[in-house]
Amino acid sequence: MPTHARERLLETAKELFFAEGIRAVGVEALLSSSGVGRASFYRHFDSKDELVGEVLKERDRSWRDWLAGAVADRGGTPLDVFDALAEDGTRGGFRGCAFINAGAEFADAGSPVHALALAHKRAVTEFVAVLLRDAGYRECDALAEQFMLLMDGATVTAARERSAEPMRRARAIAAKLLA
Repeated sequence: MPTHARERLLETAKELFFAEGIRAVGVEALLSSSGVGRASFYRHFDSKDELVGEVLKERDRSWRDWLAGAVADRGGTPLDVFDALAEDGTRGGFRGCAFINAGAEFADAGSPVHALALAHKRAVTEFVAVLLRDAGYRECDALAEQFMLLMDGATVTAARERSAEPMRRARAIAAKLLA
């Protein structure tokens, strides 16, 4: 575990927010689990909301980097997105998409957390659109939106069913969209 207070807080928040939900985790739990004192917490973050924003920004960068690498490793085709998601869904402790979960917890469209979740989804949709464009498909933006519906639906279903099978079913549907 990182030794610096800021890194410990971020690492602890990532783990607890994803495992228990953002709203369910209070500052006291973050302090207790991280071993960081209250004064140190407020030296690094003005509020829990600021910490939430930092956690989501880091999660966005790391997850999209992972997705790009996982898709490239499989050949870089649009359908490889579903294979990558299936792999992600098989790891222990899978609880779905951090951004779907955050967006659901902070449903107010004016919420900064909701805005971060929306920005993440737009970035992933654009990534899929580029994959589709590079593969020679037309109407890539509309097709990418359809892929995102399948990806998000499969992710929620995979979290509920505790199985990667929904990703494989979504891949089969996406293949029909490409045919």
